[in-house]
Amino acid sequence: MRTAVIRIKVDPARELTPELLAERAADFAAQAPEHGMEVFERPSDPRREMQVLMSGDDGAALRAAVEKLCVQTFSTSPEPGPVTYISRGTDDDAHGVLAGFGITGDIAREDTGNGFDVVTVYIAANDLARIPESRIHTALEASLNCEVNIVEK
Repeated sequence: MRTAVIRIKVDPARELTPELLAERAADFAAQAPEHGMEVFERPSDPRREMQVLMSGDDGAALRAAVEKLCVQTFSTSPEPGPVTYISRGTDDDAHGVLAGFGITGDIAREDTGNGFDVVTVYIAANDLARIPESRIHTALEASLNCEVNIVEK
């Protein structure tokens, strides 16, 4: 399962005092595990953005869950930011990259014996016709941090 990083401005209107912001951030952090969340970075004054980690692939649903808990805890109108994913170089990460392009593929990993992997990704020809292979290749290499070969299937 992939790990999402959800960024959210918890007090964009700056309604909370720094003390109240810190108090409510601590309350949020205490409740977060019950909701499958881990606070990666707490909001502080003047930067009132928080980063929350959650497992899952549906970024919109994860963002909505964090926003809901923020509204309940901070009593503000939070502004959700982008959802990104932590990459650990796994096959799940590769599938997530492909899903980001709206495609699927088969993944084969080969250990070269010298500490480096080579990942071969088999993608349907019609998908490669829609999306430049170079974009897919770059995203996969960045996510996997290894050599990637793309093969049309």
